[in-house]
Parts: sequence; structure tokens; C-alpha cells
Amino acid sequence: MTMPHNISIIGKNKVAEALFTYWKDHADSNVSWNDEQRLAEAELVIETVNLDQYDKRQNLSLIESIAPRTTTILSTSFQWTANELASWLKHPERLVGFAAFDNFADTKLTELAPALQTDPAHLEAARKQLEAIGKETETVDDEPGMVFPRIISLIINESVFAYMEKTARAADIDTAMKKGTNYPYGPLEWVEKVGIENVYAVLEGLHRHLGEERYRPASLLRKFVYAGWGGSGRGFCEHEKKEVKELVK
Repeated sequence: MTMPHNISIIGKNKVAEALFTYWKDHADSNVSWNDEQRLAEAELVIETVNLDQYDKRQNLSLIESIAPRTTTILSTSFQWTANELASWLKHPERLVGFAAFDNFADTKLTELAPALQTDPAHLEAARKQLEAIGKETETVDDEPGMVFPRIISLIINESVFAYMEKTARAADIDTAMKKGTNYPYGPLEWVEKVGIENVYAVLEGLHRHLGEERYRPASLLRKFVYAGWGGSGRGFCEHEKKEVKELVK
């Protein structure tokens, strides 16, 4: 497959916005965002819904109904595996799962997860495109959340449980982890950068697929998602202030 000249990004979330901005600035290609007319000429389509299965299915159905039969489809596979996503398509061989958070511009490596149905040519097309925009790639097994998203989501989730149990204040949890492990960010800072919705989606996928208690999302993460606080910058410090105000009343 030749390098794609027409790339379409589909999704109404911060991941899609981050991908569009980065691709537009780094790719020698025509890049569109949520433009159905441009889908008809797309050689690569990137789909980014992570929370709602109905919206995810609708996006993939739209892509398949408009994009050419030869188009490679890159789809974030946090809550659902690439194998499951591919099963929703009439032509599953062109779907490749991948990992992308809200801070896509800051990451050096992108994980790719082919489904059992994925044609190696489409995996190679996705890999070449990512490398062309300056990203290293790693092909991993098709499991919910893949590697980095899975691990960082579990660290964040445990930190949220510690915060909910009042083990320490949010700022103290972040300081302890930065100074104790030399992480670039504390976990409760990190969740704001990668996106609360994305972390929640990874945990939901792991909990549903593997059924183990250790993957159960902290209830406060769920509340933040429902409140629309994902990537808003409000997060845990705002929640802490709200709790203090309620105690003072």
C-alpha cells in the first residue's frame, strides 16, 4: 500500500481533536475532521469513540458505508478489543486497533493491536503512517487497553481509591508518587493529561472482559465522567475544594 494522501478523523472528543491537530501539523497529507464528504476519498480513517458502544458502532458503520473498500481503519481499542470492533464490520480485515490519549502530541510511541481478522497490509499501512509523522510503533496483543494505557489506568485507579479513602490529599498523592517513583507526573495530574474518559474506558473494558475486582473503576472516576469533567482541568483539586466547602457549612 502507498502512503495515504487523504486522511479522515472521526470522533467528537479530545482524542480526535489532538489527533487532528498533530496530523495536520506533521503529515504531508490532506487531513479532515468529521467531514463525511471527505470520507469518500479517504485512504486512512481514524476513529476515536471510547465510551459509548452505540456511538462507536455508528461511527464504524458510517465509515464503512462511505469510505472506499481499500481504506485502512485505525480505531481506538480501549474498552473493546480490535477483534470485537472488527466483528462489527462487513470487511473486518482492514481494522487495526491503536492507543491514543488526549496528550498524543507528547507521546513518542503508539501501540497497534491487529485483530485476528486484520490483513497484514493494513497493519503495515498504519505503522508506516504513524512513523511518517514521527511516532515509533509497537505491535501488541489484542487485549483491552493494550500495555501503557492499561498500566497507567490501573495506577490512576488505585490512586483514586486512595484519595476516596482519605489516605492523603490529591496534591500529596501526586507528590508522593513523583518523588517516590520519579514519575514525570503524579497519577491524579496524569489523568487530566491523558483524559479521565479514556482511563475510565480502559478500566471498564478490562473489568468487563476479565471480570476481576482489581479492574473495577473507582466510583469517583465514573462520577467525573458523568459530570463532564474529563479533560476539563477541574478534576481532583476542584472536588477537594467542593468537599471542604460542604464541611464548613
